[in-house]
Amino acid sequence: MSTHETLLEAKSLCAWYGAAQILYDVDLEVRRGEVVALMGRNGAGKSTTLKALIGMLSKRRGAVRFLGHDISKCEPHHAAKLGLGFVPEDRRVFTDLTVMENLEVGKQPARRWSDGSDAPLWTPERLFKLFPNLGEMPQRPGGRMSGGEQQMLTVARTLMGNPYLVLLDEPSEGVAPVIVEQMANMILELKAQGVSILLSEQNMHFAELVSDRAYVLEKGQIRYQASMADLATNEEVRRAYLSV
Repeated sequence: MSTHETLLEAKSLCAWYGAAQILYDVDLEVRRGEVVALMGRNGAGKSTTLKALIGMLSKRRGAVRFLGHDISKCEPHHAAKLGLGFVPEDRRVFTDLTVMENLEVGKQPARRWSDGSDAPLWTPERLFKLFPNLGEMPQRPGGRMSGGEQQMLTVARTLMGNPYLVLLDEPSEGVAPVIVEQMANMILELKAQGVSILLSEQNMHFAELVSDRAYVLEKGQIRYQASMADLATNEEVRRAYLSV
């Protein structure tokens, strides 16, 4: 299997909340071992795109393929079983369960790539190396952690499913700068392990630190796509679609 193999592909993806159409014919792809940023202002449709990809919206249309499987009609738990992870913006940790119990909930069997090589296998021990904060509080209930710690726990719980690809919604939103830095390090570490990531993000600095490529959304449509380096130097596009 080549490292450039496409893991996730969406074609003409449309999505609605009730009667309101939010996404219009979104085309995107994520290849093995790459970090792709989905960028845009608040309300551009970034989170909706991630939810539509994993099947959290009842009304969506278009093709979504993951590892060659058509998941355009799948429920989220089917996509998760195939190895598509999702870290929602609102964290959703189990507040009355401890860190260890939260991790246990996310556990899935080891996986292999289609060429037979082992995909990354995550254990609590490995995750505590990635997130030292969590390693210091394995018995703490989720409800007694800071927002940034809960954010890390949600990521760690998703990784316990040994995903090939993680959809990461607004990782730098509303957490302390030190946590943002740890999030960036974590994403680069995942990439080094061969995990692909599609993240929704409006923080240009953060996206630049971690991403290979970027798609820019405006009003539910992809207006621009390029390497992250190209986006970083394209003042015009940034002013049009990203500046507040």
